[in-house]
Amino acid sequence: MTVVDAAALTAWVREFARLVHEQRDTLTQLDSAIGDADHGANLDRGMTAAVAALEATPPDDPAAALKTVATTLIKTVGGASGPLYGTFFLRAAGALDVGTDPTHHGRALAAALRAGYDGVIARGKAERGDKTMLDALGPACDAFDEALAAGKALDEALGAAAEAAAQGRDATEPLIARKGRASYLGERSAGHLDPGAASAALLVEAAATALAGRG
Repeated sequence: MTVVDAAALTAWVREFARLVHEQRDTLTQLDSAIGDADHGANLDRGMTAAVAALEATPPDDPAAALKTVATTLIKTVGGASGPLYGTFFLRAAGALDVGTDPTHHGRALAAALRAGYDGVIARGKAERGDKTMLDALGPACDAFDEALAAGKALDEALGAAAEAAAQGRDATEPLIARKGRASYLGERSAGHLDPGAASAALLVEAAATALAGRG
């Protein structure tokens, strides 16, 4: 059984940071096509700082781990990604209530991810189909919820979420951006993957990797 505790979520954040660092140049290239060409560098800097903050003061509960990540990203990341990812982690922290029964941890994580997703909607005033990170996060939340409702184990549900996030990322390529810097390009924004959706897919992939088999 996978346990969603502070150590597990710290491992998730560390794996996300590793993937962002690995894909930093790719994320920046995507952003150079339709944005400010800084998404990879900004998010890499923020996630490196988040991991350092978690290591400096290891959290004693899972919600505290997510809150540390949120506050660090808001303080260190410029552009839109800092406030948006910061809001995601902050809302997720506020909604995460794992309780004492490990069998409820999957539902608790699902509620936290959904709260984070809803927070990004509110903060960015965007919706699915606008060519943003929501196009990866939304399908991931739906697939995660559906897999848990079907009785799938947390590992398998997170795998389904990661696959849905990747499909959502890929589906942004033909879209015309309606939010953010990319929206200034109008129809010229079509034909490019959204960098925010690409990094959000890494976030879900990291969860599937880091939380698999823990507990």
